[in-house]
Amino acid sequence: MGRVSQAQARENRQRVVETAARLFREQGAQVSVAELMKAAGLTHGAFYKQFASKEALFDEATAQAFEAVVHGADRHRVAPDAASPKEQIDAYLSAEHRDDSAEGCPVAALAVDVARGQGGPAARDRFSEGVAEFARRVATDEDDGLSRLSTMVGALILSRATQGTPISEEILSAARATLTAVD
Repeated sequence: MGRVSQAQARENRQRVVETAARLFREQGAQVSVAELMKAAGLTHGAFYKQFASKEALFDEATAQAFEAVVHGADRHRVAPDAASPKEQIDAYLSAEHRDDSAEGCPVAALAVDVARGQGGPAARDRFSEGVAEFARRVATDEDDGLSRLSTMVGALILSRATQGTPISEEILSAARATLTAVD
């Protein structure tokens, strides 16, 4: 097989990063390089032509996941211009978002991996920046957004962990009620 062009190499790299951003949000950082590359439609060996390590890919995938939020490419976007605060909260704390971790919030999906040291300082820095930006987006005149964000993310994580049980929807409903009662 011949060499790929520089343009094709860039496209392949971007496809791997986007695939990793989805798979890491859906399955966590334990996804193997072989699984990632297969999902991206590339060979395992191609990984090492593009990335120094899986940690380097995690760093880029974390940034990619947050970029999707900032630019509205995710389906559960929470942004001041997207909808009313109640509509934003309802979309974030929905069964659809709970069930769609691959395209959902990177804060909820990647927090444990980042806390456990997955990725390097670049991943932690990008994650921290993403949390701060998300908090600004959900802030109100009375709240800097950190308590709202904490409630939303915590509720989403708990509802995912209890998915398939009655308490899962109860968690989402309770958080929605708490957050919209102050609006």
